[in-house]
Amino acid sequence: MKSGFVSIIGRPNVGKSTLLNTIMERKIAITSSKAQTTRNNIMGIYHGDDTQIIFIDTPGIHKPKHNLGKALNSKAYYSINDVDLVVLVVDISEPLGKGDQFVIEKLKDIDKPVILVLNKIDKVRREDILRKIHEYKDLYDFKEIIPLSGKNKKDTDILIKEIRKYLTDDIKYYDEDYITDKNTEFFIAEYVREKILNYTNDEVPHAITCITENIKVGKDATEIDVLIIVEREGLKKIIIGHQGEMIKSIGIAARKDIEELLGRKVYLNLFVKTIPRWRSKEKYLLELGFKNNE
Repeated sequence: MKSGFVSIIGRPNVGKSTLLNTIMERKIAITSSKAQTTRNNIMGIYHGDDTQIIFIDTPGIHKPKHNLGKALNSKAYYSINDVDLVVLVVDISEPLGKGDQFVIEKLKDIDKPVILVLNKIDKVRREDILRKIHEYKDLYDFKEIIPLSGKNKKDTDILIKEIRKYLTDDIKYYDEDYITDKNTEFFIAEYVREKILNYTNDEVPHAITCITENIKVGKDATEIDVLIIVEREGLKKIIIGHQGEMIKSIGIAARKDIEELLGRKVYLNLFVKTIPRWRSKEKYLLELGFKNNE
């Protein structure tokens, strides 16, 4: 048995959550094309025949513009402290930029082995992969540099084999039926937020958050109330939509995921509330669970 803790870090929108979901073969973290989709450190426990890896998916590291951004960065940095290995994910289809270099500089302050994952190889040519490997190898002493597609199970199996080389523990931390540290309420709220990200334009995603307020289990179905918090009345109107069409579409799509999660029929009620500048107010960030770990 080999086991250990692995933090998955990187800039926003490089595919960290998709990578974790493929490894776990189930939806642990929500995904979208919008940056900063992940807002919490999410644990996914991989159970192999002789391997147990506790992955920690983190928010994308970025230049913060408000207190929420600072809290998200703090979560990512905090995750590095108590792990055995760090997996840095970069988007190989994008040029090496200041954001990637900023993250790499942060890694120079830690004494942990680091594996570099060059993600999204399905978007580039083979010769570009070799060029990227040479481009990154001189920036940091990576233990391994692995090109892969986070959507491909065969590629993630190769990553698991490489990670295993650097695990030093020999105990089983969790039973096999334990796959994440997040509860049902968390996933319900996240599924609703994911649909909002996918159904609305770029101005909406970062100004909203969702909270599961009530779960009532009935004989034939479960009734659930989810509160959607926005910063401005204009965003509330966008999410509700003309004659409620947008919020209806969001609810229908989210309900499908929630029914799959719970394995039973669901009645989903969505409510929208405006809290001006909630992302910059420490009081609301603490209440909503975005604690700064610095």
